[in-house]
Amino acid sequence: MSAVVVATGYGGPEVLSVIDEPVSEPGPGEVRIAVRAAGVNPIDYKAYSGAFGSDPANLPMRLGAEAAGVVTAVGENAEGPAGPVTVGDEVIAFRASGAYAADLVVPAESVVPKPEAMSWEQAAGLLLTGATAVHALHVAAPREGETLLLHGGAGGVGSIAVQLAVAQGVRVIATGSPAKHDLLRGLGAEPVAYGDGLADRVRAAAPEGVQSAIDTVGTDEAIDVSLELVEDRRRIVTIAAFGRAPGEGIALIGGGPGADPGDDIRSAARLQLTEAVADGRLDVLVARAYPMAAVATAHRDIADGHVSGKLVLIP
Repeated sequence: MSAVVVATGYGGPEVLSVIDEPVSEPGPGEVRIAVRAAGVNPIDYKAYSGAFGSDPANLPMRLGAEAAGVVTAVGENAEGPAGPVTVGDEVIAFRASGAYAADLVVPAESVVPKPEAMSWEQAAGLLLTGATAVHALHVAAPREGETLLLHGGAGGVGSIAVQLAVAQGVRVIATGSPAKHDLLRGLGAEPVAYGDGLADRVRAAAPEGVQSAIDTVGTDEAIDVSLELVEDRRRIVTIAAFGRAPGEGIALIGGGPGADPGDDIRSAARLQLTEAVADGRLDVLVARAYPMAAVATAHRDIADGHVSGKLVLIP
């Protein structure tokens, strides 16, 4: 038997439970992983919140999409993007349905090698936010020497997008509370405080103008300021402003209604991201790790929206 997290109903974190389920054997093209850490993401709590529907047929609902661990069994022809997967390999799995688990069976094609320098917690938090950051940068298309405005630079997606953009020679102006400004500077961004007067503060920091914008927070302020400062609306991308994006002619990406999932871009991003980590060009900020039994607390914390970096669960 293996511990897994399920939502037994629709609502808030109070509907979450940890239960035991039988451990499956991997079939052809599959691998089994002993999970060392699982990433926590906003889409996880939105799945059972009712935001995407409340069909009782989907209950109980397993949660999670990314995990890191050790391969304990392989099926026939178990081959991932980096080649054959074998027992004992240290790997990261994404997309991995039901990743909040002590043991996980996933298609081998969802598994990539874990960089040696990464902790389990960092590895579990790399690929969902990292692939989102790569997708956002692909759409916003900041070029070397240009200025990118990034709303929410200290969050999971934002902190990776800052590092990737800076590594490409892009100047990044990132919003965040004053308490996060030192962190943003450490990532290579120029921080500005959000709130009244944001557009003027950005103009003062970048009098030559802003050519693209990425919104990871979904506030009206983030969208309004981006529209005010970026001339080409096609180079404004949001992962959160589902209500605003369609009417404003800006790009909406991700897993929500009407969003571009960017499956091919995100799949290709997995090995790009692990290579960037291995080369020392990218670091994953882990804000907190929780035992699996504290999953409800983790979801309350991530829903609060003020986390710097990633939250992870430890089975």
